[in-house]
Amino acid sequence: MKIVISSLLFIVSVIHLLPLMGVLGSDSLTRLYGISVSDLNTEILLRHRAVLFAIIGLFLLLSVFKSDYQPIAICMGLISVVSFLLLTWLIDGLNSEISRVAKVDWIALVLLIVAGVVNILN
Repeated sequence: MKIVISSLLFIVSVIHLLPLMGVLGSDSLTRLYGISVSDLNTEILLRHRAVLFAIIGLFLLLSVFKSDYQPIAICMGLISVVSFLLLTWLIDGLNSEISRVAKVDWIALVLLIVAGVVNILN
């Protein structure tokens, strides 16, 4: 069962590491989110967001190899994914890129719930 949890957390870690491309600048952010970033302050915030997601992604990846960290990683992943999905649910008119991110986060949510249940039952 440990391999199941580790495999699920690996996939979720990759999902959280994908936004790291945004740290490269506004062109990368535009490709990721389909928004034009004309304000440098917004660019800084979004690039910092990329770094924060990378930290979560790296901790999820660490938990693949250190099973003692898996319950914390699952909780961190759930907070990250559920908070984003809640925000997308509260806002109408998402562009196609943000909608795509939300769909991927729904997959991550299912994977994290399965990992959590398997971890509890194990």
